[in-house]
Amino acid sequence: EYNPAEVTVDELLEVFWQTHDPTTLNRQGNDVGTQYRSGIYLSLATDRDVAQSVCDQVNQARQGKVVTEIEMLHNYSSAEDYHQDYFENHPDQGYCAFVVAPKVKKFLQTFSNKVRA
Repeated sequence: EYNPAEVTVDELLEVFWQTHDPTTLNRQGNDVGTQYRSGIYLSLATDRDVAQSVCDQVNQARQGKVVTEIEMLHNYSSAEDYHQDYFENHPDQGYCAFVVAPKVKKFLQTFSNKVRA
C-alpha cells in the first residue's frame, strides 16, 4: 500500500526499476524460482497504464529483455510474522549482511531525497 499524497506511482516505479534486475525470468541474483519473478501487482486499475508505459520504456532501453509481469493484485496475503521487517530484525543473518545490506546502501545513496529521516 502507498499513500499517493506522499509518493507517486512514478516515484515507486523509478525505485522498482533501479533496485532489481527485470531481465531474468524467475530469478534475482542467486535466488531462483517463480517466487523471485519480476512483477508489478496493482490494486488500482488506474495505475496499470502508467506501469505499462514505464515498463515499455524500460524494455526498449533494455533491448526487449524485460520479463516483468504487470497484473492486478489477486489472492494477496501478508507474509508470516517472522518475515515481517526481516532485514531490520536480522541484519547479521548471512543473506541480509551480504546480499540485502549492499542493496539497501545503494538504495539509500541513490534515493536519499525520498527517505524520511
